[in-house]
Amino acid sequence: MDIVLENERVKLTPLTLKNYHLLLSIAAQKDLVQFSPSDIETPQALKNYVAIALEQKEQGSGIPFIIYDKKKEEYAGSTRYMNIHRKNKVAHIGSTWIGHQFHGTGLNTHMKFLMLDYAFNQLNFEKIEFRVDERNVKSRKAVEKLGCTLEGILRKDVYLLNGFKRNTCCYGLLKEEWQTIKKTDFEGYSSSFFSDSAL
Repeated sequence: MDIVLENERVKLTPLTLKNYHLLLSIAAQKDLVQFSPSDIETPQALKNYVAIALEQKEQGSGIPFIIYDKKKEEYAGSTRYMNIHRKNKVAHIGSTWIGHQFHGTGLNTHMKFLMLDYAFNQLNFEKIEFRVDERNVKSRKAVEKLGCTLEGILRKDVYLLNGFKRNTCCYGLLKEEWQTIKKTDFEGYSSSFFSDSAL
């Protein structure tokens, strides 16, 4: 399924091998994914990264997006639904990276609002999870600001590219929690959703 998520600030469209080149300069930024096991820094590495994401899409376990900042009128990075488990109605939001120039601008909050709202109200998931390196304080605070609960820490869970094995913080947000949070913390946020039939 191809999905487009959009509001007044950001537009998320399918990430493909035809548009990933729009992110080459962003992906090459130093320390952009220092807390992630993913390699995106070179053109070939980014192409491989996208190819794997598309394989997961074919398998039904992921939905990758390219991020367009409508305020700056620039492509900003990538994010995706991943580890999708339709039977249990659970999915992760992850593999999110945006250029340093977009950090602290509110772009990430708008993205997450769109993705959470669509996941709960259109895809009918009952829980969304996030996985964050224990040391990544900025991302942890951003996830907590969304109303997510720290459910545990997986010790020495994932090897990073530099050989360090990180501890991974597991955050979760339930559908019923989102309905309350949306009304209180995201009043005034808007969204539009399009499926493949509208493309």
